Amino acid sequence: MRRRTRAWLGFGASLALLGLAFLLFAQQDAWAAVLARLFPQQRTVVFERTSLLALAWQHVAIVGASLGLILAIGLPLGVWLTRASGRPFLALVSSLVSAGQAFPPVAVLALALPFFGFGARPTLIALVAYGLLPVTSNTVAGLRAVPSDLKEAGRGLGMGPGALFWRVEVPLALRTVLAGVRVSAVYTLGTATVAPIIGAGGLGVPIIAGLAVGNLALVLQGAVPVALLAVLTDLALGRLVALAPEA
Repeated sequence: MRRRTRAWLGFGASLALLGLAFLLFAQQDAWAAVLARLFPQQRTVVFERTSLLALAWQHVAIVGASLGLILAIGLPLGVWLTRASGRPFLALVSSLVSAGQAFPPVAVLALALPFFGFGARPTLIALVAYGLLPVTSNTVAGLRAVPSDLKEAGRGLGMGPGALFWRVEVPLALRTVLAGVRVSAVYTLGTATVAPIIGAGGLGVPIIAGLAVGNLALVLQGAVPVALLAVLTDLALGRLVALAPEA
C-alpha cells in the first residue's frame, strides 16, 4: 500500500512539474534575458514571430495527436497479433513496424509531401510510423507473457474470451504495455521537432531557424523545452507504469 501511495504521489508530482514547465515557457522575457547573457554576440536570442508558450502548445498538440493515432493503431494491432487469426502475420507486421522506425522521419515527410502537401498530415504520418513499434511490440510481449495456467484457471471459472481478456490478460499485461507507451511518447516528443520542415509548427521552429542562420541561442530556445518535456513526460509515465499491477 505504501508503495502504491508513493507511486501516486510521484505521478501527481510529475504532473505538477509539467504544469510548472509551461509556466516557465510563458516567461518570454526571462528566456530572452538568460539567452542574451549566454550569447551576447547575437542580436536575436529568441524567436520573435510567436511566443515560446505558443510553440510549446503547438508541439504538445502535434505529439498528442500522433500518440493518439499510435495507440489507436498499435494497441488493437498488438492484441490481434496475439489472437489465433493474427498469429500467422506476427513476423510480417513486426518487420513492417520495425522498418517504420528505422526509416528516417525526414524521409517519410519527403515522401508524404507530394500527396498531402504542407501541414500536419505528413507530420502525423511520419511520427506514427516512427512511434508505432514500442506500443505494438510491448502489447504483444505483455499479452504473450500472461501465464497460460492463469488463463486456463479463468476458463475453468466459466470466463468467456471477452471476460478472460479484460479481467486476466489486460491487468497482467498492462505494465508492459504502458512501458511501450512511455517509450513511444518520449520518441515522439523528440522526433516532432522535424514538424516545422513542412510548416507544422512546434518547438522545432526556433531550432530549425537557429540552424539555418548559425544562431545557437535560437537552437537552445527550442531544444531545452523539448528536453524538459521529454524528461518530465518520461518521469510521469514511469510513475504510471509503477501503478500498474505486476504480472
